Amino acid sequence: MKQLEVQIMGQSYLLGCPDGGESRLLDAVERVDTAMCRIRDAGKVRARERIAVLAALNLAFDLTDRASTVALGDAGGTALASSSVASRADADGQPITKSGEEMLLTSLMARLDNALSDDGRLI
Repeated sequence: MKQLEVQIMGQSYLLGCPDGGESRLLDAVERVDTAMCRIRDAGKVRARERIAVLAALNLAFDLTDRASTVALGDAGGTALASSSVASRADADGQPITKSGEEMLLTSLMARLDNALSDDGRLI
């Protein structure tokens, strides 16, 4: 396990990373940083904790939306709005139930909390 120092919204974080996973972690950091900076720069939210939560929710929504698009076979990449739980699927093509979506969001929030709590300077 390696440790990488990264910057998110101008703040340094030391993150654990499995060997060979550096590029994936750096890509994830870039996505989180971009999402958080976009929210901050919009000027409506200032608290880092709220920015982090909103960014996590936006990223989770995008992930769920992509899974839905893949499940529906939408080759054009346009998401089709659907309230049907049965039309959503995970990366393996298995249907995601409402509890599955909640578990995904909970997992993402826990990972975000873990990454933010390690530096001792919580937001």
